Amino acid sequence: MKLKYVIYSLIFAGIVYLIYHRISVNKKLENSGMGPGAKGSGSAKGGKSQNMLVNGVVIQATSFANKLDITGTIEANESVALQSEVSGLITGIYFKEGSNVTKGSLLVKINDRDIQAQLQEALTKQNLSATNENRAKQLLQKGAISQEEYDTALADLKSLKAQAQLIRAQLAKTSIIAPFSGKIGLRSISAGEYITPTKIIANLLSTDPVKVSFSVPEKYMSQIKVNSTITFRTDGSAQIYTGKVFALEPGINSQTRTLQVKALAPNKNNELRPGSFAKVSLTLDKIDNAILIPNQAIIPVLRGKTVFISQNGKAKQVDVQSGTRTDENILITSGLKIGDTVLTTGALSLKDDAPVKVTVVK
Repeated sequence: MKLKYVIYSLIFAGIVYLIYHRISVNKKLENSGMGPGAKGSGSAKGGKSQNMLVNGVVIQATSFANKLDITGTIEANESVALQSEVSGLITGIYFKEGSNVTKGSLLVKINDRDIQAQLQEALTKQNLSATNENRAKQLLQKGAISQEEYDTALADLKSLKAQAQLIRAQLAKTSIIAPFSGKIGLRSISAGEYITPTKIIANLLSTDPVKVSFSVPEKYMSQIKVNSTITFRTDGSAQIYTGKVFALEPGINSQTRTLQVKALAPNKNNELRPGSFAKVSLTLDKIDNAILIPNQAIIPVLRGKTVFISQNGKAKQVDVQSGTRTDENILITSGLKIGDTVLTTGALSLKDDAPVKVTVVK
């Protein structure tokens, strides 16, 4: 029991000593003007507040190209899946896979012997009807037949001409012609195969130039113009390509709130492949006297964004409105002016009217 009391006594004595030591230290700090109760706490001699050391930049007018970076897709200028309009046996394939073909060239021929026979029959009937019509016309001039009899002969001739024309149209469908010049892909048919209208023969693409399709947010739609220049690159190449906007969708997509845009880009070496992913950079406008400040100077707040500037040796908080942000800077559209010194460090610990000493960083 005595040992227990001795331990308690030692603990109590230790606590008393710590309290006495803390009081002594506080009194020394107060006497030296540095304690919590001293006047001008945190102040230098003479009662003046110590200046906070911060970095800042002086705003200067600069030229700024407002660019929008978006993603898009490369498309063929023209694209078609070749198919036959009639069924039949393939008698000839006149293209090489992966080759260039010219508009109007014969690509595939389908057996047309039965249609040729129908055409010959129709032409024979047409010639006979033409002879009858000519004879009836002569008889009508002599008054040997009535006008009604001649009209019947003329109607028969016109009917047979129409039938022959219809057969010629069917005959033309047995020849599959290239609708435009371009590169033809891999074929899925063989000579002697029976083809139907549902069978895709091959894909034909026109890839010089190519189209670049992309969408821009609704708020930028007034800045997108026809003939605007774009730059883009693909994952398969480090080269930067250029193109020009040639068409805008007349309406905004109600679900994505974006405007669909298409541009044309030359592709003489066929380096750009349809379906490729494109990283597009679009210059919206150019500002000659733009105000740019470092990103770290911006302080997000509930009502928007603010920055601190140095004014008469003190920090002043200013509300700003911003525009495009780059990797290093942000465009300020209102709230600042040329010549203002924007503080770039200590933003989270600064307060209005706090004395500051600014080191201007260039």
